[in-house]
Amino acid sequence: MNVNDEPVTGMSPAQRAASGDYLGRQQSEYDLRVPHKPGHQAASRRLRLTFSLAAIFSLSMAQQAAANQVEIRMKGDYPDLLDNARAFVGDVEGRSPAALRRYGDTAEELVRRALRALGYYSPTITRTLRESDPPTLLLEVDPGQPVRVVSRDVTISGPASDDPDFPSELPKDPAVGDILDHGEYSSLRQVISNRASRLGYFDGQFEEHRLEVNPETREAAIQLHFRSGERYRLGEVTFNEDHVFEQSLLQRFVQFEPGTPYHADKVAELSADLSNSGYFNQSLVTAPPSEAEDRVIPVSAEVSERAPRSVAAGVGFSTDVGPRFRGTWTEHWINPQGHKRGAETELAMPRQSLSGWYELPLDPPMTDSLRFTTGYQHEEIEDVKSDRFTVGTQWRHRLDNGWMRIASLRWEAERFDIGRSESDTTRMLMPGIGFSKLQSDSPIDPSRGYRLQIDVSGAQREFLSTVDILHVTGLAKGLITVADNHRFLSRFEVGGLATNRFSDVPPSLRFFAGGDQSVRGYGYETLSPTDDTGAEIGGRYEIVGSLEYQYQFARNWRVAAFVDEGNAVRDLSDPLATGVGLGIRWISPVGPIRFDVARGLDEEFGGGWRLHFSMGPEL
Repeated sequence: MNVNDEPVTGMSPAQRAASGDYLGRQQSEYDLRVPHKPGHQAASRRLRLTFSLAAIFSLSMAQQAAANQVEIRMKGDYPDLLDNARAFVGDVEGRSPAALRRYGDTAEELVRRALRALGYYSPTITRTLRESDPPTLLLEVDPGQPVRVVSRDVTISGPASDDPDFPSELPKDPAVGDILDHGEYSSLRQVISNRASRLGYFDGQFEEHRLEVNPETREAAIQLHFRSGERYRLGEVTFNEDHVFEQSLLQRFVQFEPGTPYHADKVAELSADLSNSGYFNQSLVTAPPSEAEDRVIPVSAEVSERAPRSVAAGVGFSTDVGPRFRGTWTEHWINPQGHKRGAETELAMPRQSLSGWYELPLDPPMTDSLRFTTGYQHEEIEDVKSDRFTVGTQWRHRLDNGWMRIASLRWEAERFDIGRSESDTTRMLMPGIGFSKLQSDSPIDPSRGYRLQIDVSGAQREFLSTVDILHVTGLAKGLITVADNHRFLSRFEVGGLATNRFSDVPPSLRFFAGGDQSVRGYGYETLSPTDDTGAEIGGRYEIVGSLEYQYQFARNWRVAAFVDEGNAVRDLSDPLATGVGLGIRWISPVGPIRFDVARGLDEEFGGGWRLHFSMGPEL
């Protein structure tokens, strides 16, 4: 029997289900609850009962097994049907044999409704009352043959039909030939409604929405016809006045023009950019369709500035540099134009540094800036000792293709001692340019993504420098996750420098390998060419590669196996060092913490058993 329903708009999946949007042998007075299936959205997992099921969801299955006086057995392997039937019947206790016998009709009807939600309209149910202590009602269920979808007619009409973002990637379920699942049907309807709202088709409605079920022939037909109406547009963005910033600065955060077709993501991006700018204590961006005039929606942004200054201090540890202290002072805004400044210091056994910066926001301010920097660093590692002073500027600009470009100019003076050679001092004026791109699905613990980076800088004697040099580095990292728990990471680093007098190149521009973030199983920056005395003097080139497999065995815990290979060398044909090992990863709230046991396989390079402890993002 086929029954039509009237168009319903502006309702949730549960409300639409309650309105009679799915019909069987007769129109049900109850909604249907659908269990979880992998890949379903929340709307496809459940349809709300019109009577309260709150007590059902508050009880665990273990409690049901211990006290439930209704036992359900399903003939065949149908775990979803069994779970749904148990959820519908719920926990029954404290019943006498007579009361349990009277409850039998209700329990049987609940089981039928639970099966009907998943497409089984003709179950055979046998009841047995066992007068044990306590008495138990046994329901033995043969689900029978399911109803299958024989036709699916889903159409989008109106301006949305020509919008490439609208009809793409609609849910494929329920598909022709599938067992009918009312949750999947409700989810399909909800996806269309949500997409209309997300893209600004606020006048859209379903002209037809029917689910016709014939239990006798076990056939179901789906018909969904959605007419979108005209698309709304975004109007001008207005900011509140009760803050310290110039309106011109705030307007530079807006990345769409008035009249742009509405997209919820554009509103969300503006809100995120304001929140992540570091200027504001809170920000709220709204674009209510109810306030639209001629389908143009005004956008309102309310912001309040944060406290101007903050100080942070912390201690850390890694096997490369040992314990370290880091302190930062930041002035998040200095004036109405949004200028910033800050200072940072780091104290560790091999390295001590102090730096400061001043930054001007450009357009757009969330990605583009002009930063002036200065700093001093003292470093003693193995056979190298250096003192370096720098002053410079950086211009950061995000390109349209998503790459970040950093153009820089810095003047650098470095006094250094390498091995037993006499102290030397270099001075360089170094222009440089770098490009980088980071793509990941999480800033702290991504499951997939990549990082690409290349930097080029140089100096020439004719331009305020004491050494001719061209310095190039490249980095590529990748991460993929397979079947949720299996992660594969790769890392590849290369570097090279060209100069007509290598002895004049300061240690900060030479290449050293080995350590937590390089080739594990070897000491920090111990992979390097040596001079006649055995002192490590750094290489002209660096090549480092790494492959790592991780398996998540518990929430926030992973084990890892890895192989690293690389070296800092004089010549690209020089041999590389290899390290292998096992590790464990704890995913802390601030990012992964790594503990590795590695063995360097090449004793001639100083390889052996080493522990490595480090933290930071995988990409």
